[in-house]
Amino acid sequence: MFGPILQGEHIRLVPLTPEMLPVYVQWFSDTEVTRYMGRPFPPTLAQEHEWFERVTKSDTDLLWAIMAEDRHIGSTGIHDIQWRSRRAITGNLIGDKSAWGKGYGSEAVRLRTRYAFQELGLEKLETEVFMENAGSRRCLEKSGYRQYGVRRRHEFRDGRWHDFWIADILRDEWVAAQEAAATMFKDEE
Repeated sequence: MFGPILQGEHIRLVPLTPEMLPVYVQWFSDTEVTRYMGRPFPPTLAQEHEWFERVTKSDTDLLWAIMAEDRHIGSTGIHDIQWRSRRAITGNLIGDKSAWGKGYGSEAVRLRTRYAFQELGLEKLETEVFMENAGSRRCLEKSGYRQYGVRRRHEFRDGRWHDFWIADILRDEWVAAQEAAATMFKDEE
């Protein structure tokens, strides 16, 4: 399923459309974009359309396209939602390299996290990224994710083993951080 439009300060999260799929094929053909992804080979456009149809029918995956200045720059999602246990796995992709390092990923994580806790009623969000993917780790930590482990020698790629950084955020931690930020903002006024 696709999420509703979420407006941020610099980006918008919008539902994906089939017209957006060719850009994913382009992004996934760039090894610089995919170096920290679990995709060993780029998908074809037909495979992307099959994926789109599966997501459309899913009741455990929620996805958005990330738009910056009306330009499609990536996607973010809440995956493998366990409705009974109120937990899910999260992920981001900034495929447009000209959008790297501008804070768009951090804003997407904040918008997605707020939606997960406030609208979906989830209790816990988890994620994992390549240990050396410092940019992703930094944007997750800025949004309140905390490391709780390392998957050692988890992925063999480019002739060597890679560790994975695993982290989560709990609803009550997120709420406390929002309240602290609101209090700090009031004190500055």
